[in-house]
Amino acid sequence: MNVTDFIRANTALVAPPLVPEIKLHLATELVPLGQLTEEELEARGVPPPYWAFAWAGGQALSRYVLDHPQIVAGKTVLDFGSGSGLVAIAAAKAGAARVTAADIDSFARAAIELNATANGAIVNATTDDLIGADGNWRVILVGDMCYERPLAERLLAWLTEQARRGATVLLGDPGRSYFPKSGVERLDTFRVQTTRDLEDREIRETSVYALKP
Repeated sequence: MNVTDFIRANTALVAPPLVPEIKLHLATELVPLGQLTEEELEARGVPPPYWAFAWAGGQALSRYVLDHPQIVAGKTVLDFGSGSGLVAIAAAKAGAARVTAADIDSFARAAIELNATANGAIVNATTDDLIGADGNWRVILVGDMCYERPLAERLLAWLTEQARRGATVLLGDPGRSYFPKSGVERLDTFRVQTTRDLEDREIRETSVYALKP
């Protein structure tokens, strides 16, 4: 079974609670991919399936982009750490000129391509590690990526440099441990329905922030 067939067989096409306009191939209670142990996933040759969930930060950021399409309309957009591709698809639906969805997981890339097709969105998916790259993106969108210190430090240093060069950098975050305490402006806050399988509560207050140059 190839990666695309694996995703189709182990997910259901559903809409995230905060973004009903978009349907994604996700793990659900009926398709419990997310309940497999690390050993079971490894036996199948599958890395942790972060792409199989609509994380709170991504949902909030997608809702914000769809509600404020002028942020991305006609612009080149990067969705970094794209996972399912939710934020990238939202940007495409909001009228972005070109959307790149970056995630180093090859399963995520396949999921992004499936989800983009399911929503009639044009998204360029890549597994390149773009930290340090300069792709001349006008807008960079990052949902829920500050969960691990080394990654957060590398990522935020690069994003700050991109903001200095003129890019609009928006972050969606529900209060992860390594989210910056300064240098950001909160734009909006949402109550995002989640599950106990993913979070320690069923509703996460999640904000969208602009990174200051």
